[in-house]
Amino acid sequence: MAKAIRDVYGEALVKYGKDDERVVVLDADVSSSTKSAVFGQACPDRFLNVGIAEANMTAMAAGLASVGKIPFVNTFAVFITSLGLTAARAFGSYSKLPIKMAGAYGGVSDSYDGPSHHALEDIAVMRTLPGFEVFVPCDAVQTDWLIKHAIDTPKPMYLRLSRGAFPDVYQEGTEFESGKGNIVREGTDVTIIACGLMVGNALEAARLLEKDGISARVVDMFCIKPIDKELIVRCAKETGAIVTAEEHNVIGGLGSAVCEVLCTEGAQVPVRMAGVYDTHTECGPYEKLQEKYGLDAAAIARKAAEAKEAKR
Repeated sequence: MAKAIRDVYGEALVKYGKDDERVVVLDADVSSSTKSAVFGQACPDRFLNVGIAEANMTAMAAGLASVGKIPFVNTFAVFITSLGLTAARAFGSYSKLPIKMAGAYGGVSDSYDGPSHHALEDIAVMRTLPGFEVFVPCDAVQTDWLIKHAIDTPKPMYLRLSRGAFPDVYQEGTEFESGKGNIVREGTDVTIIACGLMVGNALEAARLLEKDGISARVVDMFCIKPIDKELIVRCAKETGAIVTAEEHNVIGGLGSAVCEVLCTEGAQVPVRMAGVYDTHTECGPYEKLQEKYGLDAAAIARKAAEAKEAKR
């Protein structure tokens, strides 16, 4: 049964970090929302609530990383990638310190708090920082793996998390690899490349398309950086059309990253993007926001049909 991504994250911090004295967790006074409080309860001596001081928190994490700790920095995605950006750039990117920046409530998942709390530019910001790896998990199994991977890998990372529960895509024990996407449904007419919540929506879109005689392949591109160039090119050649699906502005995120690969690798095919089109988003129920801003399965299916038609 699907679990909320933030709950899985909190549980995984304890699961993989409780007995590893290197792991420390910092939060900017929203630990009950990010679920880092779960780690705080289990390991109070390695948990720091720094208050509403996101820039200072990220710089503190750098200091901890410089003496061998593995710091997980927590707050809402929109704040950690804006207020925490200077320290992320100077200490994570330039100094190569292994800061793990966990951005909670990615996309529009903080639905009722509205545009001030919706993160629609965070992937674009973080993937431009040299040395940072950028991940957007699509379900509970992948989120659990991601926390262990972050602990085991001495690199700065941005982990884009969500408030909501995502449909199960993977079975327990599935192995993942940084820089490698996964084909989660085969198809021959068009490829939908998605991340996070949009993977589940893309799978539903593929089922809708099947009713209209369109065979859609679905790729989970959970690792935005480094991105799987080989798989993107392969899908372009095999299906002849690409749709990207992201809970993010279409400028600078997954769609842009995929198009960069297609252009530089000489694999130009028709491309359509499902995402937010350069606007701030409103308050409202999560499902209604997805529908309004073209993030739901029906919207992805429409983009896929357009991309397939453009092959002619």
